[in-house]
Amino acid sequence: MNNSSVSFRIVEFIIRFIGLFIFSAVGFSLGGNLALFLGMAGDSGELFLYQTVFALLGGLSGFILIPYFTTRPARFIRKKLGTLSAETLFAGLIGLIVGLLTAALLSFPLSLLPAPFGQVLPFVGVAAFSYFGVSLFVMRQGDLLGLVSALSGRGENGTSSSWTNLNRTILLDTSVIIDGRVADIAKTGFLPGTLLIPRFVLNELQYIADSPDGLRRQRGRRGMEVLAELQKIPSILVRISDINAEGVREVDDKLVVLARQLKCPILTNDYNLNRIAELQGVTILNINELANAVKSVVLPSERMTLNIFQEGKEYGQGVGYMDDGTMVVVENGHDYIGEYKEVVVTKVLQTAAGRMIFARVEEENGRKKK
Repeated sequence: MNNSSVSFRIVEFIIRFIGLFIFSAVGFSLGGNLALFLGMAGDSGELFLYQTVFALLGGLSGFILIPYFTTRPARFIRKKLGTLSAETLFAGLIGLIVGLLTAALLSFPLSLLPAPFGQVLPFVGVAAFSYFGVSLFVMRQGDLLGLVSALSGRGENGTSSSWTNLNRTILLDTSVIIDGRVADIAKTGFLPGTLLIPRFVLNELQYIADSPDGLRRQRGRRGMEVLAELQKIPSILVRISDINAEGVREVDDKLVVLARQLKCPILTNDYNLNRIAELQGVTILNINELANAVKSVVLPSERMTLNIFQEGKEYGQGVGYMDDGTMVVVENGHDYIGEYKEVVVTKVLQTAAGRMIFARVEEENGRKKK
């Protein structure tokens, strides 16, 4: 049980006792009035009995029912507000202000109407324009924030404005935090916006960091270091939130539900989460796909200089790597291990694991394969 639940139970307990005393007093008064109505005011015993019974009934009713009119609705509203993104809250607030201003401008002419319209329509106008203002601005929140970003322009130092940076929220998965490459990508400026880390992701990361298995513990601590590094990058905002998905237990399922509620993408390198989220219409930013996309593009018959430094799986093959880490299988490279040779690309294959390039060395005259 977290601190929020404990605080709520304490507040609810106090509210129950306040309701008990208030309803007991109301019941005591009603009991006395009922006794007077029945003509028992002269009999002090009957009067006290009515007052006591109604006070007990009122106190019991207040102790049981008062949370359903106070803390329970407040908790429901708080939970709903917790699932809303900052963009939606901002748009709703602007819509409410516009609706109230419109209603205020129309309240005076409406009040001049004959009774009962002059007394009723101003209040109806406030409720109606407030509702329509909030609904309209929430539905068009994307256009609204885009307009604000366009009007705010760019800063004096050439960096994008604060609205441009903050109008996009990206959910972070545990795997991408442990991976560590997200910090390097964030430093380049390719991740503008707010990086949102739910509390349950942080709890899972802490659980991994406390694992008795040495490798898992090292990975978890590496994730903690990456988070600390992300928080030091000035161009992005890292926000750890208590936002949660009710009724869902698995971390991946919670991330998908939150992404649908917040209308934001998930940054991950987990293949299973990628598939599950895509099936449910959630946008995925996969770091592995990004890494494959930025690798150098080579075409068949293209030449490159390569260091062949180890044997391949098949007979006569050698293996080298390009500067971006792409593996190149040199079909006749076994005799040139440890040398820098100019190779010709023969075939390029794109697999789920990445791009694989096949090449061969154009053998020099007079040199034969062993």
